[in-house]
Amino acid sequence: MRSETGPADRRRSLLLAAAAAVLVGLSAIALLINGQRPAALDAAAVLPPSPGQPSPSALPSPLGSQSPTSEAATEPAPSSAAATSSAPGPSPSVDPAPSPSPSAPVDLTPSDELRMRLVTEITGRINPKSVEASQTGLVFAQNNIYQHTISVYDRDFELVKTLKDSLVLSDWGYPEYPERVQGGPVEAAFSPGGRFAYVTNRSMYGPGFPRPGPLIDPCSPASDIDRSFVVEYDVESLQKTRVFQVGSLPKDLIVTPDGTTLLVSNWCSYDLSVVDLASGEETRRIDTGPYPRGIAVDPTSTFAYVAHLGSNDIARVNLENGRMRDVRNVGPSPRDVLMSPDGRFLYVSLDQGGGVAKVDIKEELVVKRVATGREPRSMTMAPDGLSVYVVHWGGGTASKIRTRDMKVLQTVQTGYHPIGITYDNATRQVWVSTYPGTIRIFQEE
Repeated sequence: MRSETGPADRRRSLLLAAAAAVLVGLSAIALLINGQRPAALDAAAVLPPSPGQPSPSALPSPLGSQSPTSEAATEPAPSSAAATSSAPGPSPSVDPAPSPSPSAPVDLTPSDELRMRLVTEITGRINPKSVEASQTGLVFAQNNIYQHTISVYDRDFELVKTLKDSLVLSDWGYPEYPERVQGGPVEAAFSPGGRFAYVTNRSMYGPGFPRPGPLIDPCSPASDIDRSFVVEYDVESLQKTRVFQVGSLPKDLIVTPDGTTLLVSNWCSYDLSVVDLASGEETRRIDTGPYPRGIAVDPTSTFAYVAHLGSNDIARVNLENGRMRDVRNVGPSPRDVLMSPDGRFLYVSLDQGGGVAKVDIKEELVVKRVATGREPRSMTMAPDGLSVYVVHWGGGTASKIRTRDMKVLQTVQTGYHPIGITYDNATRQVWVSTYPGTIRIFQEE
């Protein structure tokens, strides 16, 4: 039997509903004032997590509004806590465990459904051996020995700062080197939250370094090349924070997913430096085979895979006990290596093989090789793992490959001798650097 309500009852119901709405609104305002967001207002609540990305609270403050500047020729002396490389500073240079962040692309279209379109080209006093995106809004371009600088750009393609590579090593815990020297920035890597950047210097040039690495790469441990250094930068302040001595002519480097360890491939000493980021100490040097280059690490931070260009193999390194063995017959002259997000596959550029190999990690077998172009070198990967991108030094191109079946989806012109490539997750842009001095940016759409 339906109950009847009179005008007075209806007015009372309307008043109660209005009061409830006001209370909900006041609660939402209170949450916002206290630095919280109601779940209904939080866009992150409807986006899937992006592994390996920092939380918004861990991101540095935006740098795009800064005017371009250059690092002073004479840096301020490091704090006493940083004066010795083995002593961690006031804030340890190890990021907290990463969590979902706005650096994941808002457009969730699978990357293998998108194609690259050239949007701009950067030129200037640059010779970028590599480019690397911080995933927090900056891209570092390493200008090697030709400029002795690192060029830092924002997502508007503007130069934020030029970092000089010169330093006095005795200020950083190495008293045997009291005079100012220069490096030669080669590659960069970022901590999982993007808070710190690490840059290899191929050699040091100046007093105390009589045997720098050769300009043409052939060398060996018997060459007795000087050991070189990796420099740590605070990404927020863009200042040097620590310095680590590694092997001879360091090339590539990577921070393990757990943020605890820095791995550096040393081209002339044929080994891998293992640096504990809490202490700043090189704790181990592991033989890898001739000319180690690209490095990938599994999601558990247990195994590293190192491409050594002087063979057909990849070194598999147990980071817990330092033992190494080869994954054999990957292809001619493996140069760069990427790990799939789930840790099941490796993607390897074959410098003298003209293509890219997909390797099943569990079976340690090549699943497929695909021809991509002349002298494939550096690679990058979309965050969803559905696409990899490779530059061709000898062909002046970059190719996009679908990882599912290793089909080449697209090839674009990059300019002469492309050498570096990186993917900015938030903008879905691919940055490609060339040795003569350009950076081209391609939009995925």
